[in-house]
Amino acid sequence: MTAPVFLADSAAFTTGDLVLDGPEGRHAATVRRLRAGERVDLTDGAGAVAECVVADVLKDRLRLDVLKTYTVPAPAPRLIVVQGLAKGERGELAVEMMTEAGVDVIVPWSAARSITQWKGDKVAKGVGKWRATGREAGKQARRFHQVEIADLHTTAQVAGLLGSAALGLILHEEAARPLAGLELPAQGDIVVVVGPEGGVAEEEAERFTAAGAVPALLGDTVLRTSTAGVAAAAVIFARTGRW
Repeated sequence: MTAPVFLADSAAFTTGDLVLDGPEGRHAATVRRLRAGERVDLTDGAGAVAECVVADVLKDRLRLDVLKTYTVPAPAPRLIVVQGLAKGERGELAVEMMTEAGVDVIVPWSAARSITQWKGDKVAKGVGKWRATGREAGKQARRFHQVEIADLHTTAQVAGLLGSAALGLILHEEAARPLAGLELPAQGDIVVVVGPEGGVAEEEAERFTAAGAVPALLGDTVLRTSTAGVAAAAVIFARTGRW
């Protein structure tokens, strides 16, 4: 059985023993019900890792013996997925699956055809849900580099991301070139745009291509907005050697 992963401040990783407390320690002690002698891994979410053994279980914290510490380098190329806002829980489902797959940055995008629109207090609430989903999915997937959930982006901001990327892609069912056949960079950022349920609007597609993005086809079938991003990530990671 693989060791569970918890988030912690890496400043304490160099000591021979440490205490995991707060929400993470409470979850480990009362929900996961870890016991003395069991293995756990701690990470700061930025690549630092401490392999530990549970020395003692207290009411809402663990005392851990640190076996070794190391740093995991950030993967390359970095994959950024711009996810059009989706109705219901489909956005959170997309975040969960893309986080498990290894997507580095997920950008919520207020697209023209998004049925759901975050305005006012809904912006902070929506971003907060996506970040909480990404955090938990990252621990479940044993990620030592946690996914970054960006602030809500406008179409203009997405165009800026595409313009500065090593490669910008727009997933589109009418694209002439398949994603699996495109030349991919070994370094830098690959930015993939996933439209909402209604797809990417024509004026959005024109703006993105003007910024340098390339329309790309995933396959003969049309995927839901919640599954297109993880499917694209699988193709990209397999072809760049990240998988």
